Amino acid sequence: MKKAAVVFALSGATLFGLGLATGLTAQTLTDTPQRKEQKRTDLTGAPHMEVIASIVEIKPGESSELHLHHGVEAFHVLQGSSIQAPGKEPVMLPSGLTSLNLRDVPHGAFKVVGDTPLKLLTVHIVDKGKPLYDYVK
Repeated sequence: MKKAAVVFALSGATLFGLGLATGLTAQTLTDTPQRKEQKRTDLTGAPHMEVIASIVEIKPGESSELHLHHGVEAFHVLQGSSIQAPGKEPVMLPSGLTSLNLRDVPHGAFKVVGDTPLKLLTVHIVDKGKPLYDYVK
């Protein structure tokens, strides 16, 4: 009887670990390492949507890939820096700037060319169960 309980417990722990690893791998494949999630919750009154608050830090020399979200992304620049889109002149994203990226609109293809990291507070209101980032080729 004890042996069966131990086997059952180990089987359950193994299945839980595999599920956790699969979920983390899936998130990693569709996420960016520069994003540190702070909080996530369901959107009240809209069970098919969720709200995700994060801090994004892109260091000098690092890039943001062209991507889109299945919902709206609001962002506020906590620490500004100079950025450069491919084939364009550098521009400054100043501290204090707030803007929105609309549903399914590609954005974010730039490199930080300033001396300081670009730090953003992002809030995504997106479809639950879909990847947060879909990269555009």
